[in-house]
Amino acid sequence: MTTEKAMPSDDSGETVETEQTAHAPLPDEVVAFQRTVGFALDDFQVQAARSIVHGRGVLVAAPTGAGKTIVADFAVYLTMQSAADEKIFYTTPIKALSNQKFHELQERYGESNVGLLTGDNNINATAPIVVMTTEVLRNMIYERSDLLGSLSFVVMDEVHYLADRMRGPVWEEVIIQLPEHVRLISLSATVSNAEEFGAWLQEVRGHTDVIVSEFRPVPLNQHVLVRGDLDDLFEPGRPGQLNRHLHRLSGLDGPRSNRERRRGGHHRQQRVDRAALVKTLERADLLPMIGFIFSRVGCDAAVRQCMLAGISLTTKQERDQIKRIIDRHCRDIPYQDREVLGFKHWKGALLRGVGAHHAGLLPAFKETVEELYQRRLVRVVFATETLALGINMPARTVVIESLEKYNGVARVPITAGEYTQLTGRAGRRGIDDQGHSVVVWQPGVDLERVASLASRRTYPLKSAFRPTYNMAVNLIGQFGLSATREILESSFAQFQADRSVVGLARKLKEQRTSLDGYAEAAGLDDPLLRDFFDLRHELSETDRSIQHISKKERRSGSRRDDLIAHARDLKAQLRQHPAARIDDVEDRARWAERWWRLQRQAEDLQREIEHRVSNIALTFERVVRVLVHFGYLSADADLAEVAVTDQAGLLDKIYGERDLVVAECLRREVWKGLEPDQLAAIVTALVYEPRRDRGDEEVWLPRGALQKAYADTVSVWHEIDDQEQRRDLPRFPEPNALVCTAVLRWSRGATLDHVLEEAELPAGDFVRLMKMVIDLLDQIGAAQPDGVGAVARSAKDLLLRGIVEYSSVG
Repeated sequence: MTTEKAMPSDDSGETVETEQTAHAPLPDEVVAFQRTVGFALDDFQVQAARSIVHGRGVLVAAPTGAGKTIVADFAVYLTMQSAADEKIFYTTPIKALSNQKFHELQERYGESNVGLLTGDNNINATAPIVVMTTEVLRNMIYERSDLLGSLSFVVMDEVHYLADRMRGPVWEEVIIQLPEHVRLISLSATVSNAEEFGAWLQEVRGHTDVIVSEFRPVPLNQHVLVRGDLDDLFEPGRPGQLNRHLHRLSGLDGPRSNRERRRGGHHRQQRVDRAALVKTLERADLLPMIGFIFSRVGCDAAVRQCMLAGISLTTKQERDQIKRIIDRHCRDIPYQDREVLGFKHWKGALLRGVGAHHAGLLPAFKETVEELYQRRLVRVVFATETLALGINMPARTVVIESLEKYNGVARVPITAGEYTQLTGRAGRRGIDDQGHSVVVWQPGVDLERVASLASRRTYPLKSAFRPTYNMAVNLIGQFGLSATREILESSFAQFQADRSVVGLARKLKEQRTSLDGYAEAAGLDDPLLRDFFDLRHELSETDRSIQHISKKERRSGSRRDDLIAHARDLKAQLRQHPAARIDDVEDRARWAERWWRLQRQAEDLQREIEHRVSNIALTFERVVRVLVHFGYLSADADLAEVAVTDQAGLLDKIYGERDLVVAECLRREVWKGLEPDQLAAIVTALVYEPRRDRGDEEVWLPRGALQKAYADTVSVWHEIDDQEQRRDLPRFPEPNALVCTAVLRWSRGATLDHVLEEAELPAGDFVRLMKMVIDLLDQIGAAQPDGVGAVARSAKDLLLRGIVEYSSVG
């Protein structure tokens, strides 16, 4: 089914569906834009372009590969055609996507017209088109950047990322705080509550149209690979119904499967023969493919399997092209580093048309794979799920080996939304008549569940917004307490909370109506009957307490004896009570018991409503009290008057999970006297989070200033953690020093192979860690320009060498 509709929200904030006339003349701007792209726009793209021409913001929700970015390209086109000195910011959730969009826009509009700001890079920041991560834009808003004055549009690509627990809140901060004159072009995957999100955008940004398209330009054909054979997932002509030939493999048949399901256990996953998989798809003319494997090690192992099996998918001419592209991307990599990076094997696989793509790879390696795949020179890529987020690497076929992934704590099933995101890569527009998804069957795989995942195309967008320390001092410092509370109340999280209680409030109203009826039937307005029923209820509760008393308490006897005596006394009072002689008292008593049960349910429901609507306000109040405790805010006892103190200047420039820890270490001069290499090591402990449990490993730090600084940093963390625990706030792990000595050695000139071996990190992870350290060092330099800030700048210079230095956009 195809649904393409524009839903502008009226001034009351309600979403009103309206028809858009497909035959209405196109605005001149849209006609001119179509000439530049060389093809006619789809209906939903035209609808979005009309809205933009008419001065409105848009939320465009459409399947992956449907062409949402054309809407953003139209806004860029309008900006470049404007006679005024206008700007457009193009924001993305990840640096890789920013880098890719930066290059695309440079090719179209020229290097002088496009800038890039990602934390790692500051290129041409005053250009009319600037690509950036959302965090950079948030920081510009807090710093009141002059660049915001001439800003006309902000594109928020992959806006559904605001559901991300760690980084999603930044998106909401930006949406709420952008200047009123800026229009938002929000691009989202297909979410089931697009209208709700659009209604919120209307409330906080003003005129916003919601354009939803469920049309997938390249239809998706779904398969299951069973022992080398491809079967259709669905019964022909009956989408959503599992192919009857697959029922015997559905994981629902046989005593062992039933036993496993009752235990909640899993069959041991068997090894997938990736070389056989590639050969099967090649024979079926289903290459190029992306094989999603939820493991970096698994991706690299899959490439090795293909190489050992002699897979080769390229011609001599293609190999020559591949060599030239590899040389261009990797010419800056020192030859002495290439061996430790596995350059020879990596290049050899690419020359045969096979590669991997994951965060453990050096950025130059990932960018090479992306270009080769886009040019159809590499035909098989094994990737982790991060590839599914925005990067332009469409395939004819997507293969999913497992329906479970490790989330950092346990193996969990992938969601319908994740399944949709992964399979969205299948089908190249203008190249393929159909896209194909393939689930690899193994014993224990529930194909009924696969069919369910494949049938559900949408998932809800849920806010992850929460107040932070940095957010609190920035907002209170700029706007005051009252306005800050209004901003927090404007969040999508609060909007969803308020909406979610509408149904609960209706239920509570119904319960209260029923309570009135029960009370009348029981005669609770009669003081005599009310007293009698109160005694009966108290006896019932006492009997329940006696039944649930613990074995330990029974052995001691005292509490149980007291309760039994109290029950005996209540029974005596009930026998002598005047109401006991009323004829219909037992009938009334049954109504009274119903009243008590429903009253208890109503009280629980009331508490849930109060918790939902006050959760953000309550969290903010707790954050404020922690900041008052440490002296960053001053306040009276009931927080009626709150103001920033001189100390807030340290915190308002520090962003991240441990913002308060960093600010406190600076204020207490914990890092004073450290050398640049030592400061780099300490900062590493604040940003490093191991991908696997390394808790039993011994941490070794050189004695002296570094060891003392780390101990004092941990002490500061403990103080803050104690306050957070007391106030039931989210808490973050203790600073982790496992790789500090490796960073110390890197800053002192150690070779790459020694550092990677000591850190036990892949090259890509090490580069990313160093860039996170450099980013925090930059923040420290801005927060405290003299003293430690000067040391931070020197520390940054020490880290920026070798693969860290050349792993950036050229």
